[in-house]
Amino acid sequence: MAEVKKTNYTAEDIKALSDLQHVRQRPAMYIGSTGKEGLHHLVYEVVDNAVDEAMSGFCTKVNVTLHKDGSATIEDNGRGIPVDIHPVFKKPAIEIVLTKLHAGGKFDNKAYTVSGGLHGVGLRVVTALSTKIIAEIKRDGKVHVQEIKVADYLSGKPNPPLKTIGKCDEKETGTKITFWPDKEIFSTTNFDFTTLATRLREIAFLNAGLEINLVDERTNKKEKFQYTGGLIEFVKWLNRTKETLYQKPIYFKKTTDHTIVEAAIQYNTSYQENIYGFVNTINTVEGGTHIIGFKTALTRVINDYARKQNMLKEKDEGLTGDDIREGLTAVISLRISKPQFEGQTKTKLGNSEVKGVVDSIASAFLSEFFEENPAVAKKIVAKAIESAKARLAAKKAKELVRRKSAFGAGGLPGKLADCSSRKKEETELFIVEGESAGGSAKQARNKEYQAILPLKGKILNVEKAALTKALSSEEISNLITAIGTGIGESFDIEKLRYGKVVIMTDADVDGQHIKTLLLTFFYRYMPKLIENGYVYIAVSPLYRVRKKEDYYVYSDEELKSILKRLGENCDVQRFKGLGEMNPQQLWETTMNPKTRILKRVTIEDAIEADTVFSILMGVEVAPRKRFIIEHAHEAFLDV
Repeated sequence: MAEVKKTNYTAEDIKALSDLQHVRQRPAMYIGSTGKEGLHHLVYEVVDNAVDEAMSGFCTKVNVTLHKDGSATIEDNGRGIPVDIHPVFKKPAIEIVLTKLHAGGKFDNKAYTVSGGLHGVGLRVVTALSTKIIAEIKRDGKVHVQEIKVADYLSGKPNPPLKTIGKCDEKETGTKITFWPDKEIFSTTNFDFTTLATRLREIAFLNAGLEINLVDERTNKKEKFQYTGGLIEFVKWLNRTKETLYQKPIYFKKTTDHTIVEAAIQYNTSYQENIYGFVNTINTVEGGTHIIGFKTALTRVINDYARKQNMLKEKDEGLTGDDIREGLTAVISLRISKPQFEGQTKTKLGNSEVKGVVDSIASAFLSEFFEENPAVAKKIVAKAIESAKARLAAKKAKELVRRKSAFGAGGLPGKLADCSSRKKEETELFIVEGESAGGSAKQARNKEYQAILPLKGKILNVEKAALTKALSSEEISNLITAIGTGIGESFDIEKLRYGKVVIMTDADVDGQHIKTLLLTFFYRYMPKLIENGYVYIAVSPLYRVRKKEDYYVYSDEELKSILKRLGENCDVQRFKGLGEMNPQQLWETTMNPKTRILKRVTIEDAIEADTVFSILMGVEVAPRKRFIIEHAHEAFLDV
């Protein structure tokens, strides 16, 4: 029977979803994704509520516990969520907080002057995306419990009533939230200790003195975060793997018009800029007006000081922002009563007035600091001047790369075997280790949409090299030209020539090193390429097992399993490199979209990524040695 299409549009077509149903149907609107990132965002939403209590002066301790049954508990010693009857909804306030969107204590700025959980949806989202949530509240000498079974709530059944289960000391207050993430919503419900530890450490740095404990009952791991030095300790921790220009970070904190501006600044000898912005302890990874205001002030003050001290002559051109921020590590923390974020996940601050406030406060403090601390000021200016000299020396090389046409064959590297298609979304650039593997890849590829760029040996370690040296490297120049986006301030994602940039190296130690060098290059010079999901790693097989037909194996564990399954008389070939494979094998195992394994490179945490690259690829040897000793047991030794 043919399907009958409904042509009229009536009232019965309008579906009224409950608050929790709407969140369950559109979870990404509230937590960004239903993957690992979104799962951990549930914990952050609850922790943010505890931190709001801390920022208001009512909480000194937060405990986060991961349980063996997959649930998580967040407990604080704040005032405790109210449990009295709400005058409008005629239900306990805690029940409203757990089930009603846009109902909370953060809208009129009376209960909270500043808060991270601005939108009033945090706990409701956690409820909606869980199978069950239990809130235990200590207030007024009593212990209250409110439980929500989400399936029952969604089916219209009344919630279990608020229970008073015991007594506590009159002075003892707080909130304990335990929730079980819904496996039907999330692709994984396995909380990662390291991911949570990274975020909780940030929060502890941003709230001087606040104690945060993370306990994992699954593995018995425990970690305590508490930093009385606040942002000063944060910046020193960020620079712990780098050589700094001066010992004590520059620090200031000032309150004006319901806004608290706090910052810590310390320069190091590297060539990277690392500025981290936070608003009400929320990491604004995309920046915003507070970061713009700080950068503007820093550029103006350092140029003014350089002129005044005659370190820049009248005929010299001014230092650019990039010159001044080379080697800078800074944390800018803002506390504001009515922040305007872009989206629920709060990645960018939009308040226009904040730019002027931060600019004014930072300018006044830095001008005074430089006058009173000339030794530190002159080190900073001298580094910026050296950076400017390197920038001018590199200008010609930069312009050469920029001038090369994105699609003009004359401007492309001679080694590049380009593809014929110009539809970016379907094209792939394979960056291949060595001429031998490059030759096989050129024969194996689909010429219509796969391009091959072979690399000669190991590329320059850009973590240790200035821009001038990097741009003078033929391999680096070839990479930049082939990809087409440019680098640094001239980077333009719209000029990207390929839909995928795939790193394809051998499975041995040298291959891993080359992969790390390439990832360092992308992270330092083209971070948005990674952030937008264009960088991939091709997983090449370790073995070929032959018994009537060929089986390609990617690990020793998989080899043991397949040999057990196939039995005796198997021919096992160990691939030492991509160059050992003939074109057909390379196509079948590593390049054919139907059979290959590709890993997309992502940045889960920019602070942690910067730390790892600094340790593994930086100048300092001691941190790298410690890292190797600590992680040696995890290494796969190819003997």
